[in-house]
Amino acid sequence: MIIAVDFDGTIVEHEYPRLGAPIPFAIDTLLKLQKDGHVLILWTVRDGDLLQEAIDYCAKKGLTFFAANKNYPEEDPTRASRKLTAELFIDDRNVGGLPDWGVIYNAVKAAERGEFSFERIMMSAGENQQRRRRKKNFFIRLGEMFERDGY
Repeated sequence: MIIAVDFDGTIVEHEYPRLGAPIPFAIDTLLKLQKDGHVLILWTVRDGDLLQEAIDYCAKKGLTFFAANKNYPEEDPTRASRKLTAELFIDDRNVGGLPDWGVIYNAVKAAERGEFSFERIMMSAGENQQRRRRKKNFFIRLGEMFERDGY
């Protein structure tokens, strides 16, 4: 499976343009996904020196990407659309935020089996993960506010 992975807020804490602190288990999980045969593409807003800084950071941790901000290394960005052909995107800007990396790994394994149900994948995280994610989810907090205020 081709998987596009964001950098800021996904592999490291979001401190753009600086490098944030490492997000626990991000690199380890991505290395495991590579070992399982998945192709990883770094897909980030970073470009130029900032992109190279992200690539170097990951390389120092043993993680190299098939390509960065393109579908394949030789792709000419001036002649191709910026649309990736990835089958899965791992990004902190997902609806509900970034799940734990264990949940992400289980989601990829579920997708390999043909299971794409968001609810089923999130159920695999266990009750604690769901509770923690509910606290962070903007839409749930907004709904609770409307319920509380009688709307």
